[in-house]
Amino acid sequence: MVGELILVADDGQENREFIVDYVLNPNGYRAIVAKDGREALDLIAEHAPDLVLLDYQMPRMTGVDVLRAMQANNWNIPVILMTFYGSEEVAVEVYRLGVRDYVKKPFSIDEMLGAIERSLSEVRLRKERDALTERLVSSNRELQLRMQEFRILYGVGRTITSLADSANLLPNLVGSALDLTGAGEGYLHLLRRGRLVCQAQKRPGQGSPEACDYESADELAQRVLDSGQAEVLTDAPDSPSYAYVPLVLRDEMIGVLGVRAERGLPLSRHHTALLTSLANYAVIAIENVRLVEEFREETEGDRNRVQTLFQRFVPPQVVDLVLNDPAGLQLGGRRRDVTVLFTDIRGYTAYAEQMPPERVVEMLNDYLSLAANVIMSYGGTLDKYIGDGLMAIFNAPEDQPQHVRAALEAAITLQQGAAELGLQRGDGLTFGVGIHTGEAIVGFIGTDCAINYTAIGDVVNVAKRLQEAARPGQILIEEAIVSLSAGRIQTQPLGELKMKGRQNNAQVYALQGLG
Repeated sequence: MVGELILVADDGQENREFIVDYVLNPNGYRAIVAKDGREALDLIAEHAPDLVLLDYQMPRMTGVDVLRAMQANNWNIPVILMTFYGSEEVAVEVYRLGVRDYVKKPFSIDEMLGAIERSLSEVRLRKERDALTERLVSSNRELQLRMQEFRILYGVGRTITSLADSANLLPNLVGSALDLTGAGEGYLHLLRRGRLVCQAQKRPGQGSPEACDYESADELAQRVLDSGQAEVLTDAPDSPSYAYVPLVLRDEMIGVLGVRAERGLPLSRHHTALLTSLANYAVIAIENVRLVEEFREETEGDRNRVQTLFQRFVPPQVVDLVLNDPAGLQLGGRRRDVTVLFTDIRGYTAYAEQMPPERVVEMLNDYLSLAANVIMSYGGTLDKYIGDGLMAIFNAPEDQPQHVRAALEAAITLQQGAAELGLQRGDGLTFGVGIHTGEAIVGFIGTDCAINYTAIGDVVNVAKRLQEAARPGQILIEEAIVSLSAGRIQTQPLGELKMKGRQNNAQVYALQGLG
């Protein structure tokens, strides 16, 4: 790096000119000069140079006085002291005041240049580190924002694709568009027999989006319909800004979704991109509702035709469960071997006590999102969230031959991920994990009004108690897992654990690694 600004503070004109003309200028440095200590302080305050070459003896303020003033003002600028009076006592004093190097007069060009390069190397490294840190913070902030938007879109997608009638679906789509963009006004127009018809809207002053049915006179919507391209007005000082996107199903325009924002709240092309993502969910949901409504109007038809239609819009596993095994939706369950994993954030209570609720929610989202992603990546089924923890099942509902191994690998990956996340966030939180394997009843448990796919049995209770006993960062397992994994895991025996309400104690081990 060249071009750093260097202040030369020396009461000797010949020395100043020598340093500027023979050391700094020929090597690409920029220079400013001061004739005494007071002028040097003023120039430091005004220009914040990258390095100061400071004479020890100067009028008005000595070099030591300048160093003390810099220290008092927290000016962390490297200093090279120049003096005729070299002694161990002087060196000790100035180094305590933050001097980086010490040059005795008279000095050669090479001596001074070497001292400058040594001192500036630290400055350069610090600037590079600060720049990298700033880029990392900015990238993490942007990533968190994108993740939050993704979670919103994911939740929206699950909600709207589950609605089965237009009267509920279309106003929900308008509401979702407003939630994503922060706009206060929204419209959804659908093409019907060549005419653009407004089917849902939220006007200014209207409490929530409502279904409607009138031929649209919205020129923006018609323009988007004709061009097939999104329209956005990002800077509208005297009028509301807007963003409109087309609804396209299999290369065919079926409508337009648009929002308008009040003055002073301009929409951006990023909002248009979010609306486009929502539109992709919307066209599937609209088509899904259309097919459901058609199906309701038909008599009992060919089962394979219905299955083919639904598999275009609903995951095949759900279709197979509903059409092939209706009994699978009944309350109750079946016996099967499962591995159950419980995890809980350690240090949550203290953190929640010290932090505002918004920070607590942000922390929970980060750590529980990490846990859910890790569990699902190893084939586990996320059973439920329990406050600041969760329960997961392996080997249900689908068969998982190596379910014990998958749960152990997921637990280790989770603790590694939590350690990295704790460093990134600076809160140092982590998980306590308990794992057990055995037979359980697995199926839909609850009432006719509300059911949950879960596992019931002693294996669940033991896993929960192991998690409660685990220290931060610890993974506790029971002897059954050690026996099944003999020779393939590293453990530390911890002895017996007495569990409340259970007659037999558990032989507990701490999982330390996988073979």
